[in-house]
Amino acid sequence: MEKASTKFEIIHTALQKEDNPLDIQTMCQLAGVSRSGYYRWLSAEKNRENQEAQDRADFELILVAYNYRGYKKGARSIYMRLIHLDPPVVMNVKKIRRIMEKYSLYCPIHKVNPYRRLAKATHTSHTAPNLVNREFTAKGPRMVLLTDVSYIPYNGTFCYLSTILDAYTRQILAYELSESLEVDFVLQTIVQMVDKHGISLQAETIVHSDQGFHYTSLKFIQILKDSNLRQSMSRRGNCWDNAPQVSFFGHMKDEIDLYGCTHFSQVKRIIDDWMDYYNTERYQWQLAKLAPDEYYRYITTGVYPLSLKEPGPAE
Repeated sequence: MEKASTKFEIIHTALQKEDNPLDIQTMCQLAGVSRSGYYRWLSAEKNRENQEAQDRADFELILVAYNYRGYKKGARSIYMRLIHLDPPVVMNVKKIRRIMEKYSLYCPIHKVNPYRRLAKATHTSHTAPNLVNREFTAKGPRMVLLTDVSYIPYNGTFCYLSTILDAYTRQILAYELSESLEVDFVLQTIVQMVDKHGISLQAETIVHSDQGFHYTSLKFIQILKDSNLRQSMSRRGNCWDNAPQVSFFGHMKDEIDLYGCTHFSQVKRIIDDWMDYYNTERYQWQLAKLAPDEYYRYITTGVYPLSLKEPGPAE
């Protein structure tokens, strides 16, 4: 059923035509609306014009935030991008969603990764206990580090991404992209992480993974021991035991665009740029509307970086 406003619009358009044989009362009766309602709608035309102009101006702001650094965003990410402007722009999330729908601006939808089934773990005799038990944020920053390998498809082939994610701050502390699934690039991820962040690690810091062959290898076990890191593993075949890391890969693949990439070096440039964007400017609702690096500084200094008094809700 058409809205009354739509019917009023049709009546108004028809009345502007010189060859229209019907009067207002007849047209309102045919449309099933009241003549007084039509006149009220007509008197509010100026307000509608002002609202339309405001919506268009707001949409221009939303569009810039949506496309910032080339990565499409949903309403919450747009809200967080806007409050990071100088000066900040505070726009209600419901309003952002309404305007996005009005102008057919859609956010990427997280899809199930069809390549994950290619990464079935190779059974070995070594497994470590699940020390995390899905309590990803209970111990604070730099205490639970999640790691995994993901397949990155491009040009009919694959490359492979190894990452280490701080479960508390959601920072990517280290990553390595490789053309091969050999164990060494996973080991190098640990080395890189210790080199960059070793000073902030604790004696009880846990590195948690699935039971893939990289993490059950003797080389990986030894490098954790040498780095004074504790090893933890998900239960076999249970992705929820490493859910934040799995979610990270899903969002990354939704946002990067590897179309047209024919060489590994091209993929690496795109991954490098997205990783920098993710840590420094991809704001997350659960991180007080900050990017992971910002959030880490916030919780370690107590200084909230935005001019808003409180990192409270947007709606």
